[in-house]
Amino acid sequence: MMLAINRDNPQMRLIRKAVDMLREGGIIVYPTDTVYGLGCDLFNKKGIEKIYEIKRRSRKKPLSFVCADLKDISHYALVSNFAYKVLRRYLPGPYTFVLEASREVPKILLQKRTAVGIRVPDNLICTTLVRELGNPIINTSAKIAEDEILSDPAEIQKIMKQVDLVIDGGILVSEKSSVISLVDDVPLVLRAGKGDIGDFQ
Repeated sequence: MMLAINRDNPQMRLIRKAVDMLREGGIIVYPTDTVYGLGCDLFNKKGIEKIYEIKRRSRKKPLSFVCADLKDISHYALVSNFAYKVLRRYLPGPYTFVLEASREVPKILLQKRTAVGIRVPDNLICTTLVRELGNPIINTSAKIAEDEILSDPAEIQKIMKQVDLVIDGGILVSEKSSVISLVDDVPLVLRAGKGDIGDFQ
């Protein structure tokens, strides 16, 4: 199924359809401010397992997730005063920040790790979706090969047949997010991508 949602003024009727799909355990593709994301409800263990299968991804490679805003992040990560100032300055935006996880984060995402990657994309469809759901959604890029990022929702629907819903938010100029660790209040660039990383180097 595909839903075309307006990126500037998301139709709540369609957002609720997508949220219903997530609540029923569905896997969806949705737009962010970097690439199309592949995700499910953060608390859907079967969905997370299925995403690992779709991506043929090692369980040793962590999955990040999308929060609605800074207040939301504080439920799922330990945010120091330093980290809060950084998050407030750079979010929403094309960054994945790695922070120490709180007890709210499902163990399947942590394995032997204690930190998680969290995003608040500058994309109204994405943040409205998370806000309406009431908890974060898993975020990994909608791609099947390491070097092949899919930008066109119609193409994604043809290729990723195992997903339940593709949200069409237009063709994206795809570029990966920059990944910055803020663990122990020591900024560390783990991946340079979209967004200015000058302050972290």
